[in-house]
Amino acid sequence: MRNPMIKFFCPLLFLSIFSTSCSNTNDDQNQDNDPDSKNKNVTSRDLSINASNAYSSLFLDSLAVVKYLSTDEDFGKKHSRRFLSFYNARNYQYAWFAKDGLTEQARGFYNLYLFDAKHKSDSLAIDKKLQAVMDDLFANENLNIDTANRFIRETELKLTRLFIDHGLEMYEDCYVKRKEMERFIPIKKTDAVYLADSLLNKKHKDNKYFEDISEPFKKLKNELARYIEIQKKGGWATLPDNIKGLKPGTSSPVILLIKKRLQITGDMQAADTSAEYNIALEQGVKSIQSRYGYTADGIINQRLIKDINVPAETLIEQMLINLDRMRWMPSIPEGNMIIVNIPEFVLHVKKGPQKLWDMNVVVGKEGHNTMMFTDDLNQIVFSPYWNVPPSIVKSEIVPKMTSDPDYLNRQNMEVVKNDGDLPVIRQLPGPKNSLGKVKFLFPNSFNIYFHDTPAKSLFNKDQRAYSHGCIRLSDPTKLAAFLLKDQQEWTPSAINAAMNSGTEKVVKLSKPVPVFITYYTTWVDEQGKLNFRDDIYGHDKSLIKKMFTAKG
Repeated sequence: MRNPMIKFFCPLLFLSIFSTSCSNTNDDQNQDNDPDSKNKNVTSRDLSINASNAYSSLFLDSLAVVKYLSTDEDFGKKHSRRFLSFYNARNYQYAWFAKDGLTEQARGFYNLYLFDAKHKSDSLAIDKKLQAVMDDLFANENLNIDTANRFIRETELKLTRLFIDHGLEMYEDCYVKRKEMERFIPIKKTDAVYLADSLLNKKHKDNKYFEDISEPFKKLKNELARYIEIQKKGGWATLPDNIKGLKPGTSSPVILLIKKRLQITGDMQAADTSAEYNIALEQGVKSIQSRYGYTADGIINQRLIKDINVPAETLIEQMLINLDRMRWMPSIPEGNMIIVNIPEFVLHVKKGPQKLWDMNVVVGKEGHNTMMFTDDLNQIVFSPYWNVPPSIVKSEIVPKMTSDPDYLNRQNMEVVKNDGDLPVIRQLPGPKNSLGKVKFLFPNSFNIYFHDTPAKSLFNKDQRAYSHGCIRLSDPTKLAAFLLKDQQEWTPSAINAAMNSGTEKVVKLSKPVPVFITYYTTWVDEQGKLNFRDDIYGHDKSLIKKMFTAKG
């Protein structure tokens, strides 16, 4: 039996939603002290939430929730109050769907649920039918959701049940309070500074907080507190946006403004008031360049000015969004794990909470987004064929075949068969193969995997979104050696021979390794530096509109 991580909340009585010892709000305390209260520990319905201010504009009929609970008497008896409390807090607003499809929280939670069900707890069941439904919903990022559709309503309620089951199974000791859990999924548009203040200033009697079991969350929350103080002091002045190529040794009136800006965020420590680009400023510029993921060359250009001109309040919104994302990662990781952070263009190999090493990657370009999901890497394919996806065959290969009859031969490709009007094409192993010399499979419905590439020059760029959705590795040999280190026959020479044999060979791993594909645009790294990255797919932009009240 796998060892469960840690149990959720405090021990429950038969119909109790939440015990008094974990409560930290007046409502909870008053209800717990009232033995005649029929609504003990049930959050009051928030009627202030409506379609104009809600996170999601979709709403459930409360009777549908009651009916759903009646279909499973055992679950209803144990958890009906918790279930109703969850929806009362959101005025029966959908938690897992918005008008355009699954919410980001639905994707994050379901990935976490599958991971914990596979690796942490035998008590969490995987519903294969629901998994197939979720795979289809994951693959379609822009849907038009109709709440009259019974299929959508049932999926919403099933996910809420999993959310409750998962919570009850995976955490204990009150590190996640019930009312906080109800707000893991945003409820309504709120002022970002107010929301941050609420998060930072909420005190628990038992002095137990979610960040106690999530180090990344804790680090980013601490930075949020620092930026809230910066915002309350007025933030920073906007710098001229026509600055071009300021280098060490130059002087300019704008340099003093740049120094003040870098001193506010701690990239420059000294109170330097000169208008000269000196060594202290160069170190400060390199610090903030690395903070934004640039090559730290010390040159002040328009790109850097554009980023450091982003207002403090906007960065606070960005931090809140990413704190929300961090809730959907394993709280206390164990064993080997691979994490790819899409906006960072980096693959991280970890053992428990410890980072072992990193690798630069290329991810999907806009319009060919790399999907956020989790699965287990269980196969390596040396000298692989590339089975060209039908979308690429249609949009790219067929037009080139039409204009150049010798195109397939020159690209070392062949037609396997004809599937209706569209040929099935694959590229043979060899130096021209788009997958390079090796690929790494973690079976999924999105046809996303890791692979080598002959296009090595892309790894030298700061921005690396160029693929059709799969993830290209800068050093696939290193990853292969790491994954096969416990399979003694796969020595470095054997790996090299297989990569260059020209004959496809599939190797199953003795110990599959979980892979998380994530989307963090801000986080604190191992050196304690707060990082920011571009919102390359517009996910932050979409969430800002849903989560926060408009500025001004």
